[in-house]
Amino acid sequence: MYDVITIGSATLDAFIETDAASIVSVSSIGAKKEYMSYPYGAKIEIDNFDFQTGGGAINTAANFSNLGFKASTIIKIGDEIQSNKILNSLENFNVDTSNIIKSKNHKTGFSIILTSFQGDRTVLAHRGANANLELSDINFDAIKHSKWLYLAPLNGNSTKVLDDVAFYAEEHDVNLAINVGTSSIKQGKEKLFKVLKTAEVIILNKDEASMLTGISVRPDTKFEKYSKEIIHPDIISMLRELNYEKEKITIITDGKNGAYAYDGKKLYHCGEFPAKVVSTLGAGDAFSSTFVAALMKTDGDIEKALLYASVNAASVVENFGAQSGFLTFDQIKKQLKDNPDFKVYSCKYKN
Repeated sequence: MYDVITIGSATLDAFIETDAASIVSVSSIGAKKEYMSYPYGAKIEIDNFDFQTGGGAINTAANFSNLGFKASTIIKIGDEIQSNKILNSLENFNVDTSNIIKSKNHKTGFSIILTSFQGDRTVLAHRGANANLELSDINFDAIKHSKWLYLAPLNGNSTKVLDDVAFYAEEHDVNLAINVGTSSIKQGKEKLFKVLKTAEVIILNKDEASMLTGISVRPDTKFEKYSKEIIHPDIISMLRELNYEKEKITIITDGKNGAYAYDGKKLYHCGEFPAKVVSTLGAGDAFSSTFVAALMKTDGDIEKALLYASVNAASVVENFGAQSGFLTFDQIKKQLKDNPDFKVYSCKYKN
């Protein structure tokens, strides 16, 4: 039996860092966008280069294992020699690899990550085998004998497995956490909400929550104040809508503003844990998987789970790579002990 199985993507990541990258802001009525730019036609010197593994399923599986849980992952990779790097990486984290599918028809997913001097990144992604996971690839018996199933964002044709996998987990009393991705949201609100109804934990970033609910965070709207902490009313509306049918835990992450949670009874807000940002890649996976792991560890303590998740995510952004910087629970507790003022604010709030 596994403590947790993750399903999602696996990629080979090439990290490229150069001081020649510029950040260009473009404003229009009602919108502002930023672009990473390089001199057109020039040959750019690279200041830093690294080659690592990444992807939502293996980032989270590695983190679950590092936190002391028996973890496995269901991913689809190519059958080329490069895919061995993914297998070796997972084995180094003691993640069970027996449920991984090797495809002779698709190449392993590949990404080029362009990192800016601000620590943020632009990703050029080739989905490859990640976009072609099929129901026949999935070991449902392994899912049935797992305590938790963690669904990372799915891409392309792989989104078609979401419904069957989620309903199977519910039917067999397997706790389900879903990190909703853009591709799944594009399937439509009505269809996706049927899947979300089966989950114990739902995790989205603010942009994804806005896309799914149709609620925008209005910059000209006054905040409502709860328990010494400011929560935007549009964020509250998103949380309420996503937690519409049964009591589940809904998380919305908001970058430098931290993360919000709602369990149908209380609202929670946890700020961003202090960190010197090197790269933000993998921070979301670290936060989400640590939150679920901490729920398992603390018997459902949401406040502790938010604290632990924030600390571990901060450690990841201080390192170059999505699986670098993972902390153990003991290391997380020490960080919190050294920062006693870092707290979660909560208040009662019922729909």
